[in-house]
Amino acid sequence: MSSPQQIIEHLLQDTGVKINGPDPWDMQIHDERSYNRILGGGSLGLGEAFVDGWWDCRALDEFFFKVLGKQLDKRLPFNLNAFFQVLKARLFNQQTRSRSKTVALRHYDIGNEFYGHMLDKRMMYSCAYWANAKNLDEAQEHKLDLICRKLQLEKGMRLLDIGCGWGGLAQYAAEKYQVSVVGITLSEQQAIIARQTTAGLPVEIRLQDYRDLHEKFDRIVSVGMFEHVGYKNYGIFMKAAFENMAADGIFLLHTIGGNQSVKNTDPWIDKYIFPNSMLPSAEQIVKAFNGLFILEDWHNFGLYYDRTCMEWLNTFKRSWPALSNRYDDAFYRMWTYYLNMCAASFRVRKNQLWQIVLTKRERLNGYQSIR
Repeated sequence: MSSPQQIIEHLLQDTGVKINGPDPWDMQIHDERSYNRILGGGSLGLGEAFVDGWWDCRALDEFFFKVLGKQLDKRLPFNLNAFFQVLKARLFNQQTRSRSKTVALRHYDIGNEFYGHMLDKRMMYSCAYWANAKNLDEAQEHKLDLICRKLQLEKGMRLLDIGCGWGGLAQYAAEKYQVSVVGITLSEQQAIIARQTTAGLPVEIRLQDYRDLHEKFDRIVSVGMFEHVGYKNYGIFMKAAFENMAADGIFLLHTIGGNQSVKNTDPWIDKYIFPNSMLPSAEQIVKAFNGLFILEDWHNFGLYYDRTCMEWLNTFKRSWPALSNRYDDAFYRMWTYYLNMCAASFRVRKNQLWQIVLTKRERLNGYQSIR
């Protein structure tokens, strides 16, 4: 009978990853219990063992690139954690009004100081646009400019920002395009910074669920929020956008997407990073707006998220001395693991980043795609 170590070595044999090997992407096992933990817990066990310091890897992004490239995450032995997560996602709406606040409390509200040390100067926590940018600040500003140009913003328009984060887009649109903005978020900590950032501008920041909106806006945008909506609510989200947008309006959806339709997320990500989240597929998105919107443009620049995540990771590591008195070593290892895994998932083309432009059929003058 094969030992747990032999089983894992067999699973890894065509990935180029070795146990205690010499290459930077090889796993360095510090605790022999790691093998049983990985086999028993799959992705969840792998991540928890790393956070607990049971194994290490010098180039964690390359480890994930090799492992995900061979779809090893789908070949791990069956485990009850994954089964119950799938069952829960199928039976229950994980993103109801009350449940939707969970991710705000457990992820976005962990500390504005922390995010201020990791992100760019505008605190944009979504994929940057690197086509002509030299650094993260430039790349995030180019992303904001691209969004505003795609929305065809004009002075005096009213813009709705669903999931406004720390207010970077609202500030940029109000200053550069002289529009008024309503930004909604479920994160109290984000709202504090967003209100400070946009003070003196025609911007209103609200703690509000998208399902409670009953107004009209010339333009609607949602950046990095749709990943928290959940497949049971995709149609509800699209209907809310449709009902709150003017007849000749434009809606831009900026979201991470997956290549296949799923109803749950990675168990480790769900437990430790983004509870109740999931990545939509193209099929699920199209089905959600079918009969409501016209698809005008679908822009994929997922490879830019690899570089964005690695920039965040490097900034986080450089800033750790200023953060270590507030957060412990497990937090450091958790975020290192998370950012490396995310970077690799885009590098290997498992995940995509889409900007989707939608209009109503009443918009008779059409739409010109912008890059």
